[in-house]
Amino acid sequence: MLLKSDIKKIWELQKEAVSKAKTGVPRDALSGFQIPGKYTLILTGIRRCGKSTLLYQLIAKKYPDAFYLNFDDNRLYGFDNNDFLRLDEVIIDSGSRILFFDEIQEVKAWERYIRQKLDENYKVVITGSNASLLSRELGTKLTGRHIDIELFPFSYSEFLKATKMKAGETSAAMYMNTGGFPEFITAGREEILADLFEDILIRDIVVRYGIRDIKGLQRLALWLISNIGNRVTGSKLKQVVGIASTSTILEYFSHFESSYLFHFVPCFSYSVRSQMISPRKIYSADNGLITINSASFTDDRGRKLENTVYNKLRSLYKSIFYFSGKSECDFIVTQKGKKPLAFQVCHTLDRDNLDRELKGLYEALAFFKLNEGIIITLNQTDTFTANGLTAHVIPVWEFLKLKVPR
Repeated sequence: MLLKSDIKKIWELQKEAVSKAKTGVPRDALSGFQIPGKYTLILTGIRRCGKSTLLYQLIAKKYPDAFYLNFDDNRLYGFDNNDFLRLDEVIIDSGSRILFFDEIQEVKAWERYIRQKLDENYKVVITGSNASLLSRELGTKLTGRHIDIELFPFSYSEFLKATKMKAGETSAAMYMNTGGFPEFITAGREEILADLFEDILIRDIVVRYGIRDIKGLQRLALWLISNIGNRVTGSKLKQVVGIASTSTILEYFSHFESSYLFHFVPCFSYSVRSQMISPRKIYSADNGLITINSASFTDDRGRKLENTVYNKLRSLYKSIFYFSGKSECDFIVTQKGKKPLAFQVCHTLDRDNLDRELKGLYEALAFFKLNEGIIITLNQTDTFTANGLTAHVIPVWEFLKLKVPR
């Protein structure tokens, strides 16, 4: 339990810190940003992707009178449900009708308080680094009254602004290697991403879900980050990482996705059961995490290109699959009311792999009754046609500039 005077002092100190904070590169999410009335806007995303900085930018550019409080502050340790009454008094004294709460999921019963503020006609924006923020608590307390937006590490366009580079092969290759975590782009210290990887495992998974086999979780995470783009099943990983139960591995997979650390792409099938039992392909939230934390001794340029393409697609579309028939197509994007999109990824097309890559794309196009698809490479441009099917070859830097709404 805290005193009202303590809460007020912490708020004032945070307010002063925010006013002096460097807001950095304006995020793409700022464009057209509006807080909906009678709905909580929930800003989620992987730890350290820039959620707090986006709030700072919103305060500086659009909402200077917003009431901001970061609950991930040691000075607020011990904040409990009773302290919301004293927080209310501080908010009323501030005169603000717009509330920005950073990492509020650290406090028990936070969702009831947010519902209360909505009922009192406050505009509310909250952030969190775990998808549990959108779980059953919101389903029961804020049904139909929240809108969620996921924030990602820097996009390619934001990376170009931060590094002052031009779009092209050189900057795309660098982006594929460093990823887009703002702090790492600015400072370039490897320990930033090494520590972040461990923080997510410990703070967002071990502590939150009460994991006892910490070493097993760490071995699994290391194996996954070292095998990006590969197919995986829980049963086949048991012996590899020394975890006895397939159900435990699948539980860990769920925690990885909730923390945004890894994503598991299913094989396309019209059968839900088939999707569930088929191997899934592993992707990481950011290429920098792969570069710094992978135990692989190869350059993995092809895997990093594929991971880059996946993260771009994920920022644009909700339903992503891979296609597996006689051959494989890396990504199928399904859109409600629209035709699917097919993407193949190959770092460098040459005589040895051209037929294989085209075969996989063409098979997917025929299956979905599409006329054309895209092959994304590092730096090549070309067009291939066969049996009425067309493959457009484009460099990744052109693909990363695409802006298509979900």
